Amino acid sequence: MNAHARSLQPALADSIADAGLAGAGASPNARQPEVDPTGARAWRIGVFAPSGQVLDPAVLDRAVQRLEDAGHSVHVDRTARSAWQRFSASDDERIAAFERMAAAPGVELAIAARGGYGISRLLDRIDFVSLARARKRWMGHSDFTAFSLAALARAGMTSFAGPMASYDFGAPDESAYTASHCWALLASERYELGFDTPGTARLAAEGMLWGGNLAMVAHLVGTPYLPAIDGGILFLEDIGEHPYRIERMLYQLHFAGVLARQKAVLLGSFTGYTLGENDAGYDLPAMLANVRERTGVPFIERLPFGHCPDKVTLPVGGTCSLEMSGGRVRLLLSNYQP
Repeated sequence: MNAHARSLQPALADSIADAGLAGAGASPNARQPEVDPTGARAWRIGVFAPSGQVLDPAVLDRAVQRLEDAGHSVHVDRTARSAWQRFSASDDERIAAFERMAAAPGVELAIAARGGYGISRLLDRIDFVSLARARKRWMGHSDFTAFSLAALARAGMTSFAGPMASYDFGAPDESAYTASHCWALLASERYELGFDTPGTARLAAEGMLWGGNLAMVAHLVGTPYLPAIDGGILFLEDIGEHPYRIERMLYQLHFAGVLARQKAVLLGSFTGYTLGENDAGYDLPAMLANVRERTGVPFIERLPFGHCPDKVTLPVGGTCSLEMSGGRVRLLLSNYQP
């Protein structure tokens, strides 16, 4: 797909009534999102580190052991056990890791070990068309957002925003919720999930699902690595960003015309910040209320995704049919298998 081509998905007749914006951040009293009981299967997994270095080898070892105990075969690329400056390896070596994952006959699912920073340095050197031809599945989040969006923009390739090896599968307490959603979606042609959201707004829409880490999405504005999606459903999350910085990035997307072209924006977790005395009531809900009024775009809160233990897996470039009513959101995901 041409870098500047607009990505269009067949649309349902949208019906929007009172679509609104609610503050992001999970409520401990919220009903847990539903888990689709679709059966899973064993995968041939490759673990690689395209961004930051794995800081604790024991965490990676734990992730590999858990994946193998679950019946998967795991190949660990050398970048997952090396370090160079703050990265897992040099730029050349990390590009080669993508190529090794694509070429390896024993790998059908490539999972990033962790995020951090580093993929932005590689975008103009990755052969996304060749990676797409390999018909592998690629999964990660955080810094991996840069790869997912660039792959969609440059090659029309779908990837998966989901758990990472060290961060999720190697966590001290692995989330059964995260694992069950991940394996069920990857094994299915269509997948449905649901979650609670505040308010009584109603919305029905369908479009291409895309997005990821807000800082990475905003960072790609004005480059050929941000897909130009018309009529899409954008999902966003972040960590360690104060509400004013989140607002600034949302305004960047607004002024660039990105938000106005979306049918809805799904908000995942936004955590890891501390308010100060000078905020004087300016918190995440106050910021989001301002953004809602200024943009007029439907924002939907509490998507279970982001830098959080319990997360769903989302196909970046798949089709999303969305229905929201009575404080409940249902997403039907399809057209995402390679």
